[in-house]
Amino acid sequence: MRILVTGAAGFVGAHCTLRLLRDGHQVVGLDNFNDYYDPALKQDRVRWVQAQAGDFDLRRLDLADGPGIEALFAEVAPEVVIHLAAQAGVRYSLDNPRAYVDSNLVGFLNMLEACRRHPVQHLLYASSSSVYGSNQRTPYAVQDAVDHPLSLYAASKKANELMAHSYSHLFGIPTTGLRFFTVYGPWGRPDMSPIQFAQAISQGHPLKLFNYGQHQRDFTYIDDIVESLVRLIPLAPVSDPAWDRLASDPASSHAPWRIYNIGGQRPVALTDYVALLEKHLQRTAQVELLPLQPGDVLDTCADASALAQATGFTPCISLDEGLRRFVAWFVDYYAHTPDDAVRSIGQTPVAAPEHQRRVV
Repeated sequence: MRILVTGAAGFVGAHCTLRLLRDGHQVVGLDNFNDYYDPALKQDRVRWVQAQAGDFDLRRLDLADGPGIEALFAEVAPEVVIHLAAQAGVRYSLDNPRAYVDSNLVGFLNMLEACRRHPVQHLLYASSSSVYGSNQRTPYAVQDAVDHPLSLYAASKKANELMAHSYSHLFGIPTTGLRFFTVYGPWGRPDMSPIQFAQAISQGHPLKLFNYGQHQRDFTYIDDIVESLVRLIPLAPVSDPAWDRLASDPASSHAPWRIYNIGGQRPVALTDYVALLEKHLQRTAQVELLPLQPGDVLDTCADASALAQATGFTPCISLDEGLRRFVAWFVDYYAHTPDDAVRSIGQTPVAAPEHQRRVV
């Protein structure tokens, strides 16, 4: 199939692109290579994909460029769109809200409009477990209400789900929203805990655990994310004949629209997560316990029964095995980078000299 993958140089996007190329699909990738974090990591992901599966068509384009998106759809005529590009990050949204409006709202509208004018068989897009917000009942089920987001990032993801529903209803576009739960693995983003924690442990720096380390997260290994996504591609939603307007299911609809949780259904305390990183890095962490950060969800746990029912698959890679694979990549990739190679968001990480980077 002709598949357009947005965010193809991103963490999930690169892994997804590699899998689709290996499965024989014709992939066109889109990415703007912005500097939210070091663009060199994005470029290295692309080289990794190319080393594993050969060259592919990759366009440098911003989601907010409506005419550019329109021209791309007119040229490529994708049969399926996998929309993974977005402005990510909860804490970044506190200081940079307009980036989320431009990318996650304006950019998503451009994708919907392009799918409207150039009909596709299926639009799959990344949502987030962050949409559950203040919901205290776990595991989170797709039937739960998501009316109290705790960050603009979460609000933008819920808005995506609502925007997709309106276009599914009005124009018959089959859309599927994917609520990812704490994705981790090789080639991950440097603003996420695996790289930040591994960097702190490796260098003997204080490791900051917010909410005094009492958070629980449903960590989901990247290969499980990609497997779930690929299995959903041929399952374009149709109108649910059993949908009841008087007792409606928030995860289904009279429109060709669906929502799925993609998570491992095995929440882990952050203290246990750190212990596994210590084990695989063979280093001891210096832990600094801090209060809850604004915008953070207390705990996450996915009810992925709808995903299992639809695809016959449930994320299955254990955190121990997933972190073992992540640490092997981390040690190799960052072996030659300076001590400050991974910094907090808002600062540009220092890239290793080009000749020192290796495709793994």
